[in-house]
Amino acid sequence: MSSNPKRLKEITKKMEKGKSYDLDDALSLVKECATAKFDETVELSVRLGVDPKRADQMVRSTVILPWGTGKDVRIIVFAKGEKLREAKEAGCDLVGSEDLITKVKEGFFDFDVAIATPDIMREVGGLGKILGPRGLMPNPKGGTVTFEIEKTVKEFKRGKIEYRVDSYGIVHAPIGKASFEISRLKENFATLFASILKAKPVAAKGQYVRGIHLSTTMGPGIKIDLISARRTAEQL
Repeated sequence: MSSNPKRLKEITKKMEKGKSYDLDDALSLVKECATAKFDETVELSVRLGVDPKRADQMVRSTVILPWGTGKDVRIIVFAKGEKLREAKEAGCDLVGSEDLITKVKEGFFDFDVAIATPDIMREVGGLGKILGPRGLMPNPKGGTVTFEIEKTVKEFKRGKIEYRVDSYGIVHAPIGKASFEISRLKENFATLFASILKAKPVAAKGQYVRGIHLSTTMGPGIKIDLISARRTAEQL
């Protein structure tokens, strides 16, 4: 949230307290609220009716946003042999095996996605305590432990994101930048929200989606009407 009281006051004037906005109106408002001197990220937050402490209610998946996130994604790949060359040719930012593992142990975290081939995971596993808390540990469920290196690197470069429910039962994920056209933000929103709906655990009972908000890096949360959100997702 902005630390500028005047700016915050002007932003909140644009919003009606307690109102749930139609998606199109919310996206317009989100763009109006993005007045920082940099291109703010637009984030979707979805509060779910799940218990994240239970393994059978964990919500975690990946999805390719049709218009990407607007961010230059930095990717490293842990691999051996021929897969090292494949990773380089696919466009990853850094690739290696034991040397890269050592580099990360020494404090290198200048990357957004870490991918590993299954045959090196025994060695990479030692990075769990370092990368796990940062959400960067390669994981089969996130599609980042695979022999399909070329395909995976290109997908993440193109706009693939991984999302997971946090300890409060909320999924936070980017849907683009404030500079994006509303139509592109809307398509990214629909793609991500449809994926979250599809990822509903069988063990989850009662109302699955409890609340939806959009916000920018420095802006307030804007509540989205659930019916409007579902309707948009179903139009894909």
